[in-house]
This record gives sequence, structure tokens and C-alpha cells, in this order.
Amino acid sequence: MSKIFEVPLYPYQRSADQDAATPVHHPVVVVGAGPVGLALAIDLAMQDVAVVVIDENDKVSWGSRAICFAKRPLEILDRLGCGDPMVDKGVVWNLGKVYFDERQVFGFNLLPEQGHKRPAFINLQQYYLEQYLVERVRELQAAGKPIELRGGNKVVDVSQDENSTELTISTPDGPYRLRADFAVACDGAASPIRNLMGLDFVGRVFEDNFLIADVVMEAKFPTERWFWFDPPFNRGQSALLHKQPDNVWRIDFQLGWDIDREEELKPENIDRRLKAMLGEEISYELEWSSIYTFQCRRMDRFHEGRVIFAGDAAHQVSPFGARGANSGLQDTDNLAWKLKLILDGKSPITLLDSYDAERIHGAEENILNSSRSTDFITPKSEISRIFRDAVLDLSERYEATRPMVNSGRLSVPCTYDGSPLNGPDCTGMPERTRPGSPMVDAPVPGGWLLDQTGFGFQLMSIDETVPDALEVDGVKVTSLALSTADDADGYLRQRYLGDAPKAVYLIRPDQHVAARWDHYDETAVKAAVLKTIGR
Repeated sequence: MSKIFEVPLYPYQRSADQDAATPVHHPVVVVGAGPVGLALAIDLAMQDVAVVVIDENDKVSWGSRAICFAKRPLEILDRLGCGDPMVDKGVVWNLGKVYFDERQVFGFNLLPEQGHKRPAFINLQQYYLEQYLVERVRELQAAGKPIELRGGNKVVDVSQDENSTELTISTPDGPYRLRADFAVACDGAASPIRNLMGLDFVGRVFEDNFLIADVVMEAKFPTERWFWFDPPFNRGQSALLHKQPDNVWRIDFQLGWDIDREEELKPENIDRRLKAMLGEEISYELEWSSIYTFQCRRMDRFHEGRVIFAGDAAHQVSPFGARGANSGLQDTDNLAWKLKLILDGKSPITLLDSYDAERIHGAEENILNSSRSTDFITPKSEISRIFRDAVLDLSERYEATRPMVNSGRLSVPCTYDGSPLNGPDCTGMPERTRPGSPMVDAPVPGGWLLDQTGFGFQLMSIDETVPDALEVDGVKVTSLALSTADDADGYLRQRYLGDAPKAVYLIRPDQHVAARWDHYDETAVKAAVLKTIGR
């Protein structure tokens, strides 16, 4: 039986664009059919923005690659119609254990407070996410939404002028050209688009290598994240064990800097490492293996004219912390509604500058946390190693030192503090839902708060009267009226009111808070909407 990553899901088919006398124009062309590119295309199509996705491949990624998906990206995937299959298939986990040598020095629990629809994390192979996204594309196509997915299409040249960008695309039937209002490069860390444009990353490459081995095996390990510093089976280095669906286990081994990659990837050498870790009697099938180097880098800008970069094409972080795919999905969440407003003529193209500002802020936050994790996991001097080992020793007995242990600070949603789109704040309200923050879920009559939001602006009121709808220079704002009378467990009060008796929140299409007040003021709300759309 063929595995999912061996079966073409969107094989090459000749398109009418290839027979056109002049390049056909599309509003948006997305380059790359990985999780980031497909999520962006789905988001746009659900808002009736015509989008073409092109990829030189025709199937999902080989190997599990990204496996940890955090609560906020799951909420984004809920909005795109893909959250349920993710959580249904994924391994839900919240417990982690950290070992030093053979001793457990402490454990942690990521289970969030009660009153959330989605868990803190699930583990799921990237190829399943890509499969669900392709299936969602097919559902949208069947419903008549303007989305197209073309396999066997490789971008070989890119140019642009003030009004559009032009792509030259290689296919089995020869090259053709496309024009677009915007091209979005979601084509991975090696981004051919970025290279064609002569752009590069800034940041750090860490002098260390890690072996990933995805193995299929029957094991009775609990559903927990286990991380070892200096274990007896990988002395002087580190290791990680994680469970995935279908009895697939992700195992990472730190290798060091001066290695022979081809030698380390030989099955007999991987087998030697696995048996040292799991025991000689272990029976397994090696599904996928790879060696990676930690890199914490980003582009100076995430858009150049009408070419925009998202996901690994725009930024890279080390895998420990699950910040790669999770931050890429937050890129698309930030970008789609802005492209919609620009294409509809309701926002100037300069709104894209806020994509740079907000997502570079997110990338810098991820790079900072990822760099700190890497420095702790792979100390670069003897003094650093002595300090790290002392922290690990003390953490076995003293709770005060445990926050200093860093086996990969796990992904958390980004708050856009200082964003040029943020409007007024109100003192006395909870800090966690200040302007720039993603909404915090809560149970509400009929379901969950985040499920009540759509793809437009909303005015969420709590114990305050607001209009059913507003229109601000062609931008519609719908209302969502809530009451603490329906808030038996106090979640709305804790998360949105604080000391305020009532509240009005302006919510962006990406479920981030744009502004908030303790009473309704139509003039203030309209001004905040105009600021948020870049006017």
C-alpha cells in the first residue's frame, strides 16, 4: 500500500493559461503548496479573492517535518475549515519531562486554563496537514470558489513593475508566463523566488547538527515530550522523543558540528543510535531521516514591491520550540485580509508595510526565543556548559531554577505591540487582550467565541449596546453582542473585562484586537477602523 507522501494529489495538467497569446492576469499567485501556501490560498478563496497556487511538486511533503501545532494555529485552521481533522487525527499532549543524564530534573504542563476549544498542542505529521489542506481546496473548488492548484509548475524567473508582477513558469509542456497583482512566495527555506530576486537572510547559523529519525514502532511510552541533556546513549549531546499518530515517533539526536552527513545518515548508523537509546530488542521501521543545522534568520523586509514572502521563505528558526510552521500560519493569517482590502480598493498598498512591521516583530520574537534555546542546548564554551549543567542539577530540587532550563521554549501566539494599526486601549482591562493581541477563546451561548468570528471586522460588545452593523468608507463592521449574564464561569470577565463594568472591542479579520473601550463611541470606533485599514 502506498504511503500518503508517495501519491500525487495534484498532478500536472495543462492549463488554458499556457495557450494564451499574452500572459493571463490573476489577482494573486501563490508559489509553494506547503502548509503556508495552501493556508493562504484557502483564506483568500474563502473571501472570494481569485488565487492560483503553483508548485513544482505534485504531492505532500515526504517525511513528517513539522509535527507540533500550537493552539493559535489550530484556531486559524478552524477558521479555514481544517481544524477538526487536525485535532481528530493528531496526538494531543500537554506534559513534558526534562532529563539530565539519566535523572528527570523536572516536568512541565502546557495544559491551558479551562474554557478553550483547542488544546495547547497536538502532534501531527506535516503530510497529514497538507492532505487536509488539499482536500479543503477541492471542497472550495466544488463550491465554486476561485482557487486553482497546479502541480508540475516551477517558477524560473520573476519580474515586476509598479502595477503587477510577472512569473515565468517551467512545465513538462514548456514554459509560460503569468501576471498577478501580487505574488506570494511560500516556497520554503531555500526559496527560489528569493534567490531569483537576489535577496537573502540576516541572522545566525549555529555550529551544530541534529539527526531527525521518524520511526514506526510499537512502544508503550506515554504521550509526553521527553528531552535529554547529556544522556548515556548520546553522551555530551542532547536528544528528544515525541509521539505522532500511526505509531510514528520523532527522535532527534544532537550530533555536533564536525560530522560526515552521509555517514550519519546510513541506516546502520541510525540503527546504532536508536538501539543505544531504546534497547537492542527494539523493532522498528525507519520512515524518514534528515540532518539539519540550527538557523535563526530572517529577511530584512517581508515584501519587495508586489512580491511578498511568508513562512520559511521569509524567516527560519531552529525546530526546538515548534515555531516554524506555527509562525508561518500566523503570517498567512496576517496577510490575507490585508491583500483582500488592497485588491478591493479599500486600503492603499502601503497597508503591506504593516505586514512587514507585525510579522517581523513576530519573527524577531521567535528568533530571540529560538536562539536562547539553542544557546542553552548547545553551549559554545566550557563556562556556558558548566552554567547549564549547574542549572539542570539545581532544577531537580529547586523550583526557582526551573524557568532557566531551556529545552525549546514552545510556540505562543504573537501580540503586535507597537503596531501602526493598533487603536486606543482602555486601562483596567486584561493585559492579555490588549490591542495587537489575538483573541482569547471562551465558551459562549451556542459554542465558542472564536467560532463566532468570520473574515471581516467585528465590534464585540460585553454588556454594552452597539449598532447591529457599521460601514466605514466601504468597510463593513458587524456586531457580536455578549453578556456576562451568560458567563457562568466568569471567562469573559476574566479575559475581556477585568475591572471594567462593560467593554467594546474592535476585532480585526485575523481575530486580533484592534482597539477597545469601556463604552461605545461611534466616532472613536470609526477612527480606529480607518487606522486599522491603513487610512
